[in-house]
This record gives sequence, structure tokens and C-alpha cells, in this order.
Amino acid sequence: MTKSISIDVPDVFAASYGAHGAEARAWIAELPRLGGEFLDRWGLRPDGRPAYGMASLVLPVLRSDGTPAVLKFQQVREETAGTATGLRVWNGNGIVRLLDHDESSGTQLLERLDAARPLSTISDDTTALQILAELMARLTSVPAPRDVRRLADIAAAMLDQVEGAVPALRDPAEQRLLRTCAAAVAELVGEPGDRLLHWDLHYDNVLAGEREPWLAIDPEPLAGDPGFELLPALDNRWDEVEATGDVPGAVLRRFDLLTEVLGLDRRRATGWTFGRVLQNALWDIEDGKAALEPAQVAIATALLRRG
Repeated sequence: MTKSISIDVPDVFAASYGAHGAEARAWIAELPRLGGEFLDRWGLRPDGRPAYGMASLVLPVLRSDGTPAVLKFQQVREETAGTATGLRVWNGNGIVRLLDHDESSGTQLLERLDAARPLSTISDDTTALQILAELMARLTSVPAPRDVRRLADIAAAMLDQVEGAVPALRDPAEQRLLRTCAAAVAELVGEPGDRLLHWDLHYDNVLAGEREPWLAIDPEPLAGDPGFELLPALDNRWDEVEATGDVPGAVLRRFDLLTEVLGLDRRRATGWTFGRVLQNALWDIEDGKAALEPAQVAIATALLRRG
């Protein structure tokens, strides 16, 4: 009788992810069996302890020919449904390479990068941001396939939520800021763009690799305007922005570097950055918050003052 294979799920990950509800707990309960199934199906051997993020478990493995790789497990959700599609379209150009994929479970076999060396380990912010911007430019140069989510739909849905969300904010100034962001999106919603966006590109989603010095990971593919891609890079390591003593100046330096490398129209990129602030604000309000994130307010305010 063949012994069934399983993998160990760290207790901390099981507890934190299981707190999201019954479906999450059911997925966690299935992970040991699911992991064993894909080790067997794809001829893999474990090669280290599993690591985890907020919503995924990653197991280092060796392929049958000895090539290092990682098995990534994440629950199939709306925001991750297009991940494999995006990775196939990018085909390793500036991003981790997809080696195999199971659509029904969302399980991915990926090339192995150096998880101990994210881009955030580069101490000089300008150097790190230049690397990030160049990766972003490569990723957004690709036309989006038809079967990923579209900024046009997301922007329209956001605008429908604004009037109901504004009263939840305590500060009238923040209410006005939310309306300003919505007005900017309303001007752009008819021209949402057609590039393939990563949607969450920041320093900790870029890892050192062997095939290239730096490669992006963990995309949530979206078809849209590259200006909608900038905000996670703008509020990277926010404590360093505050430490400059000139928050607006630091924000604008980051914004100018990103838009220059990507070749973006700055007025349009400003509008879509307001759109990203709006999106984050709506998510926070939905979670019961009555105030905007200070970093988001500072970024929007710096861009508004420039005009």
C-alpha cells in the first residue's frame, strides 16, 4: 500500500488565515492533502520549511531534474483568479516564471527566487525605486489579455459607492478629499487603459533572482492604465519619507521618478493615483474605519498642491 504524502502547515499561518471564516478554515484543513497531491503529481521533493504570507503558503521543492522551485498554495478568490493568466502572458519578463499550474485549486509551481533578499533590503531608496520603476515599465508595456479583471469595471463600481461611503469619515476635510479623488476618477473612467498591471508592486514583492537580478512576485493582474499602479511604490517605507522632514517633496520625487521611467503623462497619472487612494479608502470604510490612512492623505495632498 502506497503511503500518502502530506505537507506540514505552520500553526501561525493556519490560525491567522483561518480567522477569515469557515471557507478559509476548510481550505487550511485541505492543505496537507493538497500539498501531498501536487508533490506526487509533479514529481517534486520538499527542500526546506514552508514559508507564508498573509494569504498563501510557499513550499521550497526540487523538481525531478534537481532544479529548485517553489510550490505556492493560495485559495482561489476573485483577486487571485487571473494570476496564472498574467504570469503566462509576462512569461518571466521582469517577473517570476510560472512552471506549472492547476486551475481548479490555484496551485502554482514557480521558479525559486531568494526570499531572504527582497528589494527592501537595498538601503538607498532612490536606487530601490529606480529598480522598481524599471520593472514596472516592463510589466506595463504588455497588453492585457481579455480574461483578467478590468479597471473600467472597478472604477465604475467605486464611483457608485462614493456617496454612501463619504458620511462614514469623521473629518470633513477627508470627506472633501474623497470626493476630489472620485471626481478625478470620473474624468478618467472613459479611458481606463489596456496595459497588464501587477496591482501590488512594492519593494517586498520584488525578490533577487539568478536569471535576473530582480524579479516581481505575487501579481494580481488587472487591465488598465499604468497610473493606477503607482501608489504602492509611493508609500513604500513610509517612515523614510517622514524622516526626510519634507513629506510633500519626498512624495513628488518618488512620483516624478516613477512617471519619468514609465513615460506617463503626469496629470493622468495623478488622476489614477487619486483613484487608488479612493479604492483603499473605500476598502477601509467597508472594514469599519472612520479615518483615512495618513500616508494616503499625505500623498494625495502633495499631488493636489502641485496641481
